[in-house]
Amino acid sequence: MNIIPVLDLMNGQVVHAKHGNRHQYLPIKSVLTNSSDPLDVAQALLALYPFKQLYIADINAIQKNGNHADTILEISAKFPALIIWLDAGLDEADTFHNWQNKNIKVVLGSESLKGLSQYHALLSASQHLAILSLDYKDDVFQGTPELISSPNLWPGNVILMTLNKVGSDAGPDLQKLSAIKKLSAQSSIYAAGGIRNSADLETLLALGIDGALVASALHNGALSHQQIKQLQT
Repeated sequence: MNIIPVLDLMNGQVVHAKHGNRHQYLPIKSVLTNSSDPLDVAQALLALYPFKQLYIADINAIQKNGNHADTILEISAKFPALIIWLDAGLDEADTFHNWQNKNIKVVLGSESLKGLSQYHALLSASQHLAILSLDYKDDVFQGTPELISSPNLWPGNVILMTLNKVGSDAGPDLQKLSAIKKLSAQSSIYAAGGIRNSADLETLLALGIDGALVASALHNGALSHQQIKQLQT
């Protein structure tokens, strides 16, 4: 099980993402640090455990309302051994040059994609190293329907992002995750949303889920260093 911590960036701070209602996100409150500054929170997460990857969602960029490019590049430079999975709402192939040749892998969020031709162009621009995020809100797939029904087009790493579950303390969406896992044999599937503790991660592991994006369970102390170490692969 590959556990990946999450930084949700909005208006210069790390925020607590909840149910996908972005207008209601508040600065993070964490047992790991008193700060909501992105570099401080990243440092605190790595002090808890030497994670190999870090998922960053640039909420402002996704909403086309500014971005955190400078902050993300600063995190990338400060932690060069860390591979950053970045969802910045990228929807144009010519923007990929901003992130290439760095320790950053671009996440293609289905909610930002308008069709398969755009998806193919972006995947090609990333040299097929991009990560696909299949985004759901209110049980409705956010994106072009052809994408969810064409697992042969998915890249090596795929995230199932259930936005209503994010920050909900309600457990992961096991039904959707199981269905997505059965659809694709060639892609590693990552769960995102609702993960509360090590028991949830063990359940995901038993389902054959390859990894998980985690925020709340790290910041509220539900996952310890030892628990992460036992589950992490």
